[in-house]
Amino acid sequence: MTRQINYGIIGCGMMGQEHIRNIALLDGARVASVYEPDPGMAAQATSLAPQARLAASLDDLLWDETLDCLLIASPNHCHMDQMAQIAAARPLPLLVEKPLFTDPEDAGRLAEFHNRYPAPVWVAMEYRYMPPIAAFLKQAEAATGGIRMLSIREHRFPFLEKVGNWNRFTRNTGGTLVEKCCHFFDLMRLALRAEPVRVMASAAQSVNHLDESYDGEIPDIIDNGYVIVDFDNGSRAMLELCMFAEGAAYQEELSAIGPSGKIEAFVPGPGRFWPDSLGPAPTPKLVVSPRAPKGPITYAIPVDKTLLEAGDHNGATFYQHQGFLDVVRERRSAPEVTLNDGAMAVRMGLAAQRSAATGQAVRLD
Repeated sequence: MTRQINYGIIGCGMMGQEHIRNIALLDGARVASVYEPDPGMAAQATSLAPQARLAASLDDLLWDETLDCLLIASPNHCHMDQMAQIAAARPLPLLVEKPLFTDPEDAGRLAEFHNRYPAPVWVAMEYRYMPPIAAFLKQAEAATGGIRMLSIREHRFPFLEKVGNWNRFTRNTGGTLVEKCCHFFDLMRLALRAEPVRVMASAAQSVNHLDESYDGEIPDIIDNGYVIVDFDNGSRAMLELCMFAEGAAYQEELSAIGPSGKIEAFVPGPGRFWPDSLGPAPTPKLVVSPRAPKGPITYAIPVDKTLLEAGDHNGATFYQHQGFLDVVRERRSAPEVTLNDGAMAVRMGLAAQRSAATGQAVRLD
């Protein structure tokens, strides 16, 4: 019989609630306690997990003796302090949402945490587990003969509203190229099997949030940009981001090219944003285009409807939790997405933010 795993959830806003819905679909897992200081978000979380105890504080949650693991889904700038508090009080297996940190000065704190934390830590990089992207990653080496060029395009909707509007300011998010794009920098390292050495970026806030004001302060978050990254194996990657393009059929498009051919993945955005008047939402797909014999081959990569309804990440959150639970249950020895993976994704994002601000390339080696 599968041993039940009890989760403690820290932060129950939009992403925390997606985690709760997906945990409910897992065999032998449940949310036992939640900590969410906003009353409205706490009420929504407990409606999704009525069996869960509502903790009065993080300390209160950590002293729940029934917990087997923890999940951090709080605002970005809270992660490092909460990780340090957990390490000091009760270091359980931990799944922590990206980005791990937002301030470059926290890199040292993370290294110290890494050296001392005795339990496994899995960084939540959901995009790895989207079925079309997982298929892309699995087949890319064979389809391309070794990737030399990688392109990632995300054309999507603006940042959504969050509690206290924390995501409107770079000081809280680390900047758009950290908050949003650390996913893509993680995919670059994973697909290319290499480490970044130089980052160049051009980006701006051109359309979104310019007419908003919070306590007299106008948001300062980038809504479009290009980032080029050189890697230590001679390959290169490019990111194209636009956050005022929600009219597109596909939200993410990945393309990898090598001496043998090309492979592409096409991923639609959240189904809840697709207009009913347009009929069914687009189906994710994979396209393989060999150089010889010429001719693209298209594969549909449908995602289970139940998983689509549980969140905005094409089923990825569910598959990620399956892997994390294997670590908690000690069926596998280590997390697939490590603290180093999470740190490198932030480091690349911070370098891109700096390059966009200064107009200069930033070296990482």
